[in-house]
Amino acid sequence: MPFITASAAQERHYDVIVIGSGAAGGQSAYTLTMEGVKVLMLEAGRRYTPEHETPMFQTAYTAPLREASTPDKPFGFYDATIDGGWQVPGEPYTSASDDPTRQFWWWRPRMLGGRTNHWGRIALRNGHYDFKPHSRDGLGRDWPIGYEEVAPYYDRVERLIGVYGANDGLENTPNSPPGVLMAPPKPRVGELLVQKGSRSLGVPFVAMHRAVMTERLDHERLPALLHPGNATAQRIIKADMQNRAACFFATPCGRGCSIRATYQSTTVHLPPALATGHLDILCDAMVREVVQGKNGKATGVRFIDKITGKEHHAQARAIVLAAGACESVRILLNSDSVRSGGLANSSGLVGRYIMDTVGAGLYGQVPRLESLPAHNEDGAGGEHLYAPWWLYGKDNVAKLGFARGYHIEFSTGRRAPEMDVAGGLEVLTHGSYGARFKADVRRYYGSFVGFAGRGEMIPNDDCYCEIDPQVKDHWGIPVLRFHWRWSDHETRQAAHMQKTFADIVQNLGGRVLSKVAADGKQAIEPGGKIIHEVGGTVMGANAHNSVTNQWGQTWDIPNLFVTDGGTFCSNADKNPTLTIMALAWRASDHLVSLMKRKEI
Repeated sequence: MPFITASAAQERHYDVIVIGSGAAGGQSAYTLTMEGVKVLMLEAGRRYTPEHETPMFQTAYTAPLREASTPDKPFGFYDATIDGGWQVPGEPYTSASDDPTRQFWWWRPRMLGGRTNHWGRIALRNGHYDFKPHSRDGLGRDWPIGYEEVAPYYDRVERLIGVYGANDGLENTPNSPPGVLMAPPKPRVGELLVQKGSRSLGVPFVAMHRAVMTERLDHERLPALLHPGNATAQRIIKADMQNRAACFFATPCGRGCSIRATYQSTTVHLPPALATGHLDILCDAMVREVVQGKNGKATGVRFIDKITGKEHHAQARAIVLAAGACESVRILLNSDSVRSGGLANSSGLVGRYIMDTVGAGLYGQVPRLESLPAHNEDGAGGEHLYAPWWLYGKDNVAKLGFARGYHIEFSTGRRAPEMDVAGGLEVLTHGSYGARFKADVRRYYGSFVGFAGRGEMIPNDDCYCEIDPQVKDHWGIPVLRFHWRWSDHETRQAAHMQKTFADIVQNLGGRVLSKVAADGKQAIEPGGKIIHEVGGTVMGANAHNSVTNQWGQTWDIPNLFVTDGGTFCSNADKNPTLTIMALAWRASDHLVSLMKRKEI
């Protein structure tokens, strides 16, 4: 496999340099190389191979500290994250405020494949409303594109990565064309109970859409749909599809997947891209800046080899920033900053309008789920059901006091025990021990329900990042300083989440174990905590009010593209990953067409 050294990268001239290897970088590299484009991928983290490094079939009991969270493994020892997290040694970031409610948590994945190795695999399409939110309620920004432009790329991505789900025809929850989605796994006992018990509240729990294969990919039919007229690409992806297995409920998805049943850039995008012979990958390459030539175009990038500490330069006809919304901002602001305040920043909007998903949760216990017969219901690594937002309409907005909605994720059931299987039982057992304690664990295990809301944030002028004037990282690169503020729309939404969750638990005859905050400022998670940050290089219809055009092509530098979530004009209540990949495929197609016409 063509994993190369920094010196080798410096000696070659590429068509395109892709910075980042996650959802955006993987999709960009895949699309470009399948069209014969010679690509260099630069990844700031180390090489990672899920097929060899995923701890399949191992229980929490076998992990150090029983898989408890640690500073360097915030999601437990078996989580796929390597060298990443909200705090990364040698890579600080700062906050403009000492107020905890005004601070932003910035997650950095430092590994090949980025966050795609440990994400929740929730793959929801943005709906028609989500691309034109300002037109609906006068808040935020409209996208310069609509659902119709993105829908064909949603189709392609879902076919390529494998997504289970169902077409339920709910408002602003788009259906996929027939034959695109895989059959969803059956709901578990607790999920069926929540679904039934929520109907009287008007909350519709339906099949979740997740990037997990419940069946083998149709390698005979799909290649021609993915790459019409491209026989080479069809041959490569047909062979690669046959190396992916359907999920057999063996391992939590956050550990990575050695059988390639889930979507990870490292198992879905990079293997076929490498098979083209057009992709070189350089890991441990910390990009400092994009280099601009005298003609105004980007000519390459400067990066630090983290192993040797030496600086190198790589050249290409075009540059694709896919490092993650805030990391791409950092690179732009550190590029040519003395003369212009950063590259592609004539609008002054690089770093502005960063957003995260609104998050709040609640925990409860349902007596009807006590003392169930022992059975295995691990499931497909996550949710089988979820509830899309159900309260659209101007009348509801006036009653609710906030403009945008949220979806509900939840967990329940007798899944494989984790380290805290008996944790928190004291409120029910009152400190029992010995044989009584064992009986209590058997009684209560599987009777708990946990709810999480994931809602839309409206972009505001107080949420942005800039270069800190003093602090630098281990490699001497200036770091980001964050400004953050939730508006009343978000805090009221978070309060509504908790009240809704409490109503559901009580409607099931259960008891609420979490505190339900009357003030949404107490309910809402910190900015960045949900790890869905987008914005910072927003797209738009003109160069005065945006950083890129509808293709992710920067207005100021025509051969410099952004394909990560930075181009998002709004952050819908849908998880952003599927949309990131759809837009990256669309942008890469456009870049290929420009290169073929020799406009780049």
